Parts: sequence; C-alpha cells; structure tokens
Amino acid sequence: MLTSQRKNYLMDVLKRDGQIVATKLSAELGVSEDTIRRDLREMAKEGLLQRVHGGALPASPAMGDFAARQHIASNDKAAIGRAAAAMVQPGQVVFVDGGTTCAQLVRALPRQLSATVVTHSPSIAIELMEHPNIEVIMLGGRLFRHSIVGVGAATLEAIAQIRADTYFMGVTSLHPELGLSTGDYEEACVKRALCKAAAETIVLASSEKLATASPYRIVGLAEISGIVLPAQTPDEVLRPYRDRGIALTLA
Repeated sequence: MLTSQRKNYLMDVLKRDGQIVATKLSAELGVSEDTIRRDLREMAKEGLLQRVHGGALPASPAMGDFAARQHIASNDKAAIGRAAAAMVQPGQVVFVDGGTTCAQLVRALPRQLSATVVTHSPSIAIELMEHPNIEVIMLGGRLFRHSIVGVGAATLEAIAQIRADTYFMGVTSLHPELGLSTGDYEEACVKRALCKAAAETIVLASSEKLATASPYRIVGLAEISGIVLPAQTPDEVLRPYRDRGIALTLA
C-alpha cells in the first residue's frame, strides 16, 4: 500500500471510529507501529488530526481563526448562548470567556439584568455596552489575537484577585477521556485559572468540538459542573458525561 493510500485509509478509520489506535492499525495493515506513527505525525502537521498517546483523535475545526469560527455551527452557538444566558442570575459575578459561543451568551442576556461580568475578552466587553445594569470588569494582559483575549502573567494575576459564582468556558475540544483542551498554551493556562477561581464551571460546546482533541489540556471533566450542548447531540455522545455526574443542558 502506498503512503498516500495508507493515509487515506487512516482518515477513513478516524471518521468511522472516532479514533486511531496505532497498534491495531499496524497489525491490520502489516506495517510497523513506527510507520503508523510517522504517518500520524505528518497528518497532524497538516491539521488533519490530533496525535494522542497510542494513536490519534479528530482535530477540532475550532482551531481556526476568530473570523472563520463565526461561521461554524452558528445556529448551535446561538441556541447554546441563549441557554447559558438563562443561567445567569441577578447579582451574580460571572467569568465569561472569549470566543464566538460566549459572544452569543452575552448577546442573549436580558437588557435590564443587574450582574457583574468579568472577562479577558475586549469583544465580549463591547457586546455588553448596551446593558446598563451589567458592571463589566476587564482583565488585562497581552492580546492573543487568534481568540481576541488577554493572556499572560498580568491576566493570571488579575484572575487571582476575584472569586466568581460561575465561569462560562469556551473550548476548542471536549473529549470524555481527555477532558478539555485548546490550541494555545497560554490560553489554556488562563482558562484553567478562571476555572479554579469560580464556584462552578459551565462549558459551552457546539457540535464540532465534541470528541476532538487539541494540543494543550485545560482541565479534566472532574473540574467542571455542567456542559451546554446542541439539542440534537446523540445519546451515545452524551452518555460518558452523564455517567460522570456532569449536568447536561441541551439547547
């Protein structure tokens, strides 16, 4: 089998099974595990998959830039945003992440809601300009242009001074075994700090992020309280999260 044929087969397996197990594929194809691992390295460089220990998982389409992500699963994101916005209670202090799904959350907040939103995203802050009773606290830091959020030491120091009721987290990838991950190391550090500084963390996960992996781990599933997902998410996808006692909201 030619290298190109083998890689096409690996992609077919990934689409069919949702994962690649290197030992299984090497035996099936009659090639060494080193050959499979080399193929996976090359395919990962092309953005076709995400390598993990023992094989590979689908790469998240949410690794694209902010402008491109606005057009992915836009209806799902709007519904998820509305469901998450309904969780915000008057008087609460909430962390709101950057990203396209969290933008839908703040757009759906009632115009007269009285609450405090803490964010490291300039775009989220601007979305709240028309909410006269929402106090907006911006966290400083170096602007990470890919996600339009602050990152770095200044952001982490500011987070350490706040205790929020809820953190609404946007992610690049959500997987029942590997937990939550994203595509940038510093962004992962900021998300992890926000999670630790909130009484509960609610993850906003549109369909393209499910059962995928990204390079940098944020936290495991034990660190989150709930997930808001699209209403049409299959039961077999939901089951691992329900089994772990995570509250699921279908939007």
